[in-house]
Order: sequence, then C-alpha cells, then structure tokens
Amino acid sequence: MSIKKLNLVLMAILIALPSMIFSQEKLTGLQIIQKVYDRPTGKDQNGELVMSLINSRGNQRVRKIKQFVKDFGNMEKKIMFFTSPADVNNTSFMNWSYNEKGKDDDQWIYLPALKKVKRISSDSKSDYFMGSDFTYDDLGDRHPASDKHKLLREEKFNGEDCYVIESIPNEEEYMYSRTVTWIVKDKWIGQKKEFYDEDGEHLKTLSVKKYEKIKDYWILLDSEMHNVQKDHTTKMELSNVKVDTGIPASKFTERMMKRGI
Repeated sequence: MSIKKLNLVLMAILIALPSMIFSQEKLTGLQIIQKVYDRPTGKDQNGELVMSLINSRGNQRVRKIKQFVKDFGNMEKKIMFFTSPADVNNTSFMNWSYNEKGKDDDQWIYLPALKKVKRISSDSKSDYFMGSDFTYDDLGDRHPASDKHKLLREEKFNGEDCYVIESIPNEEEYMYSRTVTWIVKDKWIGQKKEFYDEDGEHLKTLSVKKYEKIKDYWILLDSEMHNVQKDHTTKMELSNVKVDTGIPASKFTERMMKRGI
C-alpha cells in the first residue's frame, strides 16, 4: 500500500473513531434505569420526615413522621411512624421491596383506632396513601424489568445534564400508562418524573427539590408530588438524616408497627 493510501486509511479511522467510541458507550433506557435502581444509599438510614398536604386553595395540613430504612442485600425494608398531628399519631406503615424480578412489594399499615395491622392488597396499591398524592405503589421500589424503557433524548434540566427516559409498564392493567423521568447523569438521580393515567393524560409530576451527599451517598431530601388534575400537592421534606448507624433487623416487624418508635 502506498504512503498516500495509508494516510487516507488512517485519516478515515481517526474520523470514525469518536463516533465508534460514542456508540459503544451509549447507554440504553433499561441500563440507565438500572443504574438509578442500583444507586447505593447506605446499609441503613433514618431521619425525620415532614409531609405537607396542600389543596387547590393553598390550605395546608402537616404530618410528621419518623422513618427507618435498611438494606438486607436481596431486599430493602422501610418503616414509617406518624408522630403528629393527634389524629394520625401512632399510625405506621411498612414496605418490603425485593430485588427479585417479578416479585411485588409487601406492604402493611397499622391504624391505632382499629388496633390492627392491615396488609395492603395488590388491588389497593393504586389507593392514595394517607390523603397524599402518593399511591401505595409509589412508595415502593419498582423493579426495572417491570417496564419497557426508551431513551427519548438528553437535555439540561435545572442546570444538570439529564437523560430523559420513557417507561411503559408490561402490565396492561397498571395504574399508569407511562412515565417520563429526567435522570441526572453520573449521579443517577431521578430529578423529575411525569405520570400519565390510563387514558394517556398527564396525571401528576414528582419533582426532587433538594439532594445532597451524606457519607458518600446521594440522599434525596426534599421532593413534591403535584397532581395536575386535582391541583393538589404533597411535599416531603427529610431532615436529620443518619446513615449506616446499625439499625437492627427487628425494627421492621408487625410487632414494631404496633409498638411504635
């Protein structure tokens, strides 16, 4: 091969190389959602949660909660104890999320007036939790394999480089026809998520307002869910967060739900 032809071949390789590298590194929608799902948040975590319910007239109801979360390797357990106001005091909620594909979350709620722990059935997962804009299903941890994910585009959102992912459920009768999520690159945080109802209409939007690094883990602190159809908003503000304190496994039981903090 002549030197001229060799130079032309080398030039063609150099021109193609960046696009070859880019195509190799380009993540699929499923890979991006999997990274969000796998983002480490510590062996355990506890903190104080303030839930504010705001209606269309701006009237507000505030509820205070003590929250505990623990990673068991093949599953994550969460328990929430309501401490105020008086009408919800001593109410508790527990969620067990499994890493196993196709296995639904287990959920329970304890209502002190009934003095009974009630298991949340699969038919009740679409019910709204304690008057908020979060369904019981929203409080769980949806497995990436439960949906088909598509990378729609990449764009800036709130000053962060984000992937925009559309997720369509595999279940025909699921409460949402699709969701669209803005995910911060490299941090793997869902900064915004739009939910669409069974008719394909925009139902509500989840926005993460604040997150920070605690012990090398990105922790979501302030978020809000706005139901655009009802013009109702639920704000969640997490504070006094402690990570890796060694919460005992015995904290996450029906007995503890009845006993309280």
